[in-house]
Amino acid sequence: MSAAIGRLCAGGALLGAGVLALPARAQAPAEGAQPMQKVEIVGTSIRQRLAAQTALPITTLRAEDFAKQGLSTVQEVLATIPMNQTSTGSSQSVGSGTGGRATANLRGLGSDKTLVLLNGRRLANHPFFADTVDLNIIPVAALERVEVLRDGASAIYGSDAIGGVINFVTKRSYRGMEVSVEAYQPAGSGGGDEQRINLTGGWGDLANDGYNLLGIVDFHRQSALMATDRDFARTGVRPERGLNRTSGTTFPANFYSDEGISGNPSHASGCQPPYSMPNAGAAPTCRFDYTQFVDLIPLTKQETFLGRFSKKLGADHTATLEYLHSRSTNEAHVAPPPLAGIGLTMSNASPFYPGAGITPAVAGLAGEPLDISWRPMVTGKREGLDVSLTDRLLASMEGTAGGWDYNAALSYAVGRARSAFTGGYVVDARIIEGVGNGLLNPFGEQTSAGNDFLARSQLLGEYLRAKIKSGAIDVKASRELMTLPAGPLGFALGGEFRRDEADYRVNRALASQASSSGYADAQDQSGSRNIGAVFTELNIPVIKDLEVNLAARYDDYTDFGHSFNPKVALRWQPTKQVLVRGSFNKGFRAPTLYDLHGPQTTTNTSNTWNDPVLCPGGTAVPAANPNLACDQQQNRRQGGNPDVKPERSRTYSAGIVLEPVNNLTLTADYWDIRLKDQISALAEESIFGDYQKYQNLYFYNAARTRLDYVLAITQNLGEVKTRGVDLGLLWRLQRGHWGNFTLGVDGTYVDRYDYQNERNGPFTINAGRYADASPVFQWRHTATLGWTRGPLNMILSNRYLSGYDDQPDANGVVPGRVGHYSTWALAGTYTANRKVSVTAGVKNLLDEDPPFTIQGTTFQQGYDPRYTDPLGRTFYVRATYKF
Repeated sequence: MSAAIGRLCAGGALLGAGVLALPARAQAPAEGAQPMQKVEIVGTSIRQRLAAQTALPITTLRAEDFAKQGLSTVQEVLATIPMNQTSTGSSQSVGSGTGGRATANLRGLGSDKTLVLLNGRRLANHPFFADTVDLNIIPVAALERVEVLRDGASAIYGSDAIGGVINFVTKRSYRGMEVSVEAYQPAGSGGGDEQRINLTGGWGDLANDGYNLLGIVDFHRQSALMATDRDFARTGVRPERGLNRTSGTTFPANFYSDEGISGNPSHASGCQPPYSMPNAGAAPTCRFDYTQFVDLIPLTKQETFLGRFSKKLGADHTATLEYLHSRSTNEAHVAPPPLAGIGLTMSNASPFYPGAGITPAVAGLAGEPLDISWRPMVTGKREGLDVSLTDRLLASMEGTAGGWDYNAALSYAVGRARSAFTGGYVVDARIIEGVGNGLLNPFGEQTSAGNDFLARSQLLGEYLRAKIKSGAIDVKASRELMTLPAGPLGFALGGEFRRDEADYRVNRALASQASSSGYADAQDQSGSRNIGAVFTELNIPVIKDLEVNLAARYDDYTDFGHSFNPKVALRWQPTKQVLVRGSFNKGFRAPTLYDLHGPQTTTNTSNTWNDPVLCPGGTAVPAANPNLACDQQQNRRQGGNPDVKPERSRTYSAGIVLEPVNNLTLTADYWDIRLKDQISALAEESIFGDYQKYQNLYFYNAARTRLDYVLAITQNLGEVKTRGVDLGLLWRLQRGHWGNFTLGVDGTYVDRYDYQNERNGPFTINAGRYADASPVFQWRHTATLGWTRGPLNMILSNRYLSGYDDQPDANGVVPGRVGHYSTWALAGTYTANRKVSVTAGVKNLLDEDPPFTIQGTTFQQGYDPRYTDPLGRTFYVRATYKF
């Protein structure tokens, strides 16, 4: 096969932080030289001899580089990519039910529209939500590189590749033994420290011995960091900054009487600081600062094993058997259980009734029954354990036969997850009984009998188990069909069949006993589907230095019919110094099995809201309990919806690559994405912000004296329109007496991000401002300055996120501007010899705190944990020894 196949790169790869330049096209090998090895590149099904500047913008991160920068997790690695708008990690599982998963969100379109691959093939999605791979399961120690296709690829990989593709590529062949140990220690008080150890062993050389056996074991642990360990996040009450995130379910308890009296016996004495404080409003009640009980980072552990055996079968064929096993655990804490609106009633027969002798009297009470809103502090924080396991077995064959390059595989992947109560949750019926019979004191300290009763009222055990299975067979082949005047005509053809199954089992006997679990009324759910697909790709050299790539994919879903997705890309290089590229593609994404069949749960809203019916304008109507209706975390019902329909997209991109001098590469790529019928849940900010529009989503009890929940299940919203430009610079300075220098800048500017909450509705502007549930950063960049001299390598890096307008308050008023976030890191690696290397460095060199925000979408307050790091300055060391 001619070396000119290297020009078949209209769908190929761009190596090195989005800007690293290699020769623009392949050259014929010199006489006697070894032919270049053909490589598989994300974004195309046509095998390449040389990965070069191509029609599609691709960022490639080498494992040896991010290891030197102290990036300890895959989520941290992807946070350095500016087009990844969300940096959600395990910390976001605190109180938010993510099951401890970490995700990526290319272009801000949602993690469910970012396709994650391992060696070019799918993994099982995380069972909770079933919409994306949990990045925690990726074996960091096994990686050779990470490829990020910054353009939609539905025509090549499938319907869920609308936002882009992330392909994790492991070491293909390795000989020897290697052990690495890492330690990370924040300079501030508290936890958050990390440790990692990995062992790598490889036997046999694939080229010379005809086989290779690779085994990698990796262990990672990060201790918990509590909110009280950081001043900027220790409380939700900062009136001088406009932050007041508290709950009306508190200790000592608030009450509401049948005669319309609302109060707290401890209000006159100042409640019980520092956790409880007087209500700033007119009602003589107390408020609870729940933020002080939340983990900023939960205790997390990951164990991963990757084993692969490859065997040459003759000169042209290689068979591989690969097994991946990963286990991730996440232990999170939130405030003690809020017990409100569950029928918790105290009569005047209780010795703890206000004015009965133990509890201070409250004016106006005449012995009528009291409805209690209480947190039993003595039971402690609510503790939850999430465990996720992933197994994938892959058998593949690749090689050349009859002039075709082929690759075929049979895979089976299983993702399992379970969640359990490990402390702090209580049985509602027991608490109702204890308060009703006068044994429990919601207004003060418990008696020994009360403490014993509470200890025996705790709810422990597994309440949710989920499993997702995916079996697949795929095959693809490529070759040159003929040689045209301008070069070879490349062609690829492939097919895939996949069966996905999801199953969710709720322990009804356990979960139904605690309203604070969120799963009190959740039901078992399950679903399955078959997906068949055929795809083809054609690379046409039209004239000298102008290539057009055509691709198309036909998918057939047993539950949603068929979809046809075309893609067109071109590459034009008029001179050695200039390359112009562009593409157009369409996408189609069917709802996930969780979108359709996920259990519906009822949990608290993140923010506090006034019930628009029972507490309009902050004043309770007659017969409404203000402790439930006014300025409270309301109930929100979320989960799957069998009526959800697919979403569709179209993407344009156009770019230019310049090399004005040999060692300087400049890139600019414009992108424009339009998404229709977005699959998502309506944000609580939208529902409570416009009652007239969304009143059909409010569900009250029969007497309309209590809001049971607002409905925020998955549904089809409106359109999303976003556009922007990716900019890159790479300057490689010539070798000199002082060593080699490299300067790289990779940035993304989002000019527009508008979305609709319903079809044909008004568009909300999100770029540069916090809209509904999150901001979209208009500018993000990662900059690195590298220096190498002999055995020493130094890297200075900067990660920057632009500021934005803060989350509006309940009246739609923007309280101010969230500042930019810029952190520096310095790392040095000393390679003593072929066996020993040591890396030491510091992350967040200047100990920069995250910028202040009043956001209330997460349980952590004072900053936004989805985009910033609460650890502060962190020192680390990594040592590697090769046997």
